Amino acid sequence: MNIPRRPGPNDMVKLLGVGQSADRRRRSLRIAGGTLLVLLLGWWLHALTGSGTATTYETAKVVRTAMTITVQATGQVVPTTQVDVSSEMSGVIRTVNVDNNSLVKKGDVLAELDTVKIKAQLERARASLAAAEARIATAAATAAETSLARDRAAALEKKGISSAQGLEAAQAASDRAAASLKAAEADAAVARADVALEETDLAKSRIVSPVDGIVLKRAAEPGQTVASSLQAPVLFTLAEDLRRMQVEASIDEADIGAVAIGQSASFTVDAYPGRRFPATIESIDYSPTTTENVVTYTAILSVDNAELLLRPGMTTNAEVVVRQIAATLAVPNAALRFEPPRQAESTGFSITRLFLMRMPRSERSSNKATADGERTLYVLDDGAPRAVTVRAGDSDGEMTEIVAGELGEGDPVITAARQGKS
Repeated sequence: MNIPRRPGPNDMVKLLGVGQSADRRRRSLRIAGGTLLVLLLGWWLHALTGSGTATTYETAKVVRTAMTITVQATGQVVPTTQVDVSSEMSGVIRTVNVDNNSLVKKGDVLAELDTVKIKAQLERARASLAAAEARIATAAATAAETSLARDRAAALEKKGISSAQGLEAAQAASDRAAASLKAAEADAAVARADVALEETDLAKSRIVSPVDGIVLKRAAEPGQTVASSLQAPVLFTLAEDLRRMQVEASIDEADIGAVAIGQSASFTVDAYPGRRFPATIESIDYSPTTTENVVTYTAILSVDNAELLLRPGMTTNAEVVVRQIAATLAVPNAALRFEPPRQAESTGFSITRLFLMRMPRSERSSNKATADGERTLYVLDDGAPRAVTVRAGDSDGEMTEIVAGELGEGDPVITAARQGKS
């Protein structure tokens, strides 16, 4: 029976190689270092010279086509005429005669306030007027009586029967009577004005429609107290005619120069996807609107809503046709953004490139328009890009008009480039 022996100190020394010679250890280190260096050199040589690349180009032909230049805008559907109806009188609403979506005519009674107090004040004013008119009659009779007395006194004074003092007293009494008559007439005029005011208040207690249209919103309820002030509450919102609507479209300041009154437009709403509604620009506001440092101008687009599909408040995405081009040379927008990839300066290997090699950087395209609108296009000529300077015009979002330049119909312009192994 063999019993395993416990390892001793000598066995551990042999395992760790403590007893090996220094030459063997140095030889092992040199072999490992050489192997690592060979692997690194092989990797760098493969990266520098072992993977050649070839560039292939995607092209599109220059075409002669018709173009429609549009300006994009967002907006909202609103009624042609929208009226907020309030009450000039304070009081309690007694009756409401309409509801949302009710059709109304001009002069129809929408609601009425309680008129008990107003009618009482009207009766009081009429009574005051009647009293004033009675005082006029009394003053007129007194004036006539004193005028006769003055005439008799004057006749007697001429005959020497009456004294001058009696004539003067008669004249003063006549003058006082005439003044009293004028005061009574003035009181009557005030009373008539009070009656007219109370009658006006009574008429204003009936809230009527100022236009023919439809009730968009009703905010009045029977029993509600109305407090008329500088900012009277809106009780009803009316739209004059929903068969004619408007779109308030916000035009960006960069596009407003191309937009003019009378231009045709179209728009879509989320409620009817895929359907475009025709419109015409009716007016353009000169007053700007600034939202988060973005300046826009409001253009009013008139819309025929005979089908009553459009409702106030709908959000719209509008396109305004600012220019129609019958036929022009055009290229895809991608051709104006293309710039050939930069080629490596050298594909050979050197010790300097080995240690000074840099990682490639991604660079933005520098193919931008100059101050006079010139751009650079690249035409595929014998498998290589050839730069052509052109002057670009308007764009419809996909194609761009070429106004001038050495381009002909059918020329292959480069839109993209791809690199792969050769």
